Amino acid sequence: MKGRSLIWLLASIGAIALSACGSSGSSSPSEASLSAQAKLGEKIFKDVSLSASGAQSCATCHDPNHAHSPANALAVQLGGLASNQQGFRKTPGIRYLNTNTAFFFDSEDTPTGGFFWDGRAASLAEQAAEPFLNPVEMANPDKASVVAKLAAASYATEFKAAFGADIFNDVDGAYLRMTLAIQRYEKEDEEFNAFTSKYDAFLRGKAALTNQELRGLALFNAPTKGNCAGCHPAARGSDGSMPLFTDFTYDNLGVPRNTDILANADPAYFDLGLCQRADLAARTDLCGVFKVPSLRNVADRKAYFHNGKFKTLKDTLTFYVQRDTNPEKFYPLNPDLTVKKFDDLPPEFVGNVNTAEVPYNRRLGDAPALTDAEIDNVIAFLQTLSDGYTP
Repeated sequence: MKGRSLIWLLASIGAIALSACGSSGSSSPSEASLSAQAKLGEKIFKDVSLSASGAQSCATCHDPNHAHSPANALAVQLGGLASNQQGFRKTPGIRYLNTNTAFFFDSEDTPTGGFFWDGRAASLAEQAAEPFLNPVEMANPDKASVVAKLAAASYATEFKAAFGADIFNDVDGAYLRMTLAIQRYEKEDEEFNAFTSKYDAFLRGKAALTNQELRGLALFNAPTKGNCAGCHPAARGSDGSMPLFTDFTYDNLGVPRNTDILANADPAYFDLGLCQRADLAARTDLCGVFKVPSLRNVADRKAYFHNGKFKTLKDTLTFYVQRDTNPEKFYPLNPDLTVKKFDDLPPEFVGNVNTAEVPYNRRLGDAPALTDAEIDNVIAFLQTLSDGYTP
């Protein structure tokens, strides 16, 4: 059993390496069944007994019925021992991450890759490892307590069959294999990489977009209008792979402070994104920078941005194009009645906000990059990115 376990572990690591090499986004699995390890990962993913409260699983926040995003519009999901503790950031979606890589800086010093809003996890497995021990999420005190719950789970026999009869005696080994099983599930289950949206059907020549959707696509791509494709590419890859609607980079958009997050009641508290990581603390130019998410299934989400500030696509897109032309719509006022723009950043980091690219390059009194009707067209296009379309 030990040898079998080792072989599977190496195979899993190999799968991670394959992902890091940039496998095609169109290579989503079509097999009807999952491997034994993926099936085990699915059970772990959906098992509320692995939390300290006994009421929260991975699927609680990454709901399969809501494109593996939260089912509610809370800015931050609740967790902890009594399911009443609030975290600090909106739960990110976890679909279409098969080709994401570990965090790195590219040749132009652009932060790229990584998992979570700040890219601190190097793989889906590392991402899966954290919530079990986070005091405001699944709230287990240590790995040993999680492994003890695994050993008592209904699928414990399957876990031992996969990883060895003595696996539960090796806390670190069992914990690692638990996270790799979850990763295997997220890589194999076609729901995570379905490519079944209307836009996918359109790219395959199996569906036609409406005139409004086509206008929205044109505005989405236009460098002088929405310019959304600058960070959310909408075209097939050079290898024919379907677009993922993220370039896996990071940006600072100056999103307004969200008072729904309890930590923000402290005026001295700021979520600084990348530079909040210990390894990037010296990179103050990255303070306020967060991951660019995929826009696939974006119309199914109920809160937007890392702090869940906006609840609708209309409000979100309006912020994008009117942030600089009409900042009074989004930010509070200073005592002198001027607008306190970029109020979720300390003054010394306001200069990090992206004000150079379209549509953020406008000034007070300028016309927004998109009119209200054009925003509606872009939203119509974004609604074609939801999985589950039947031509």
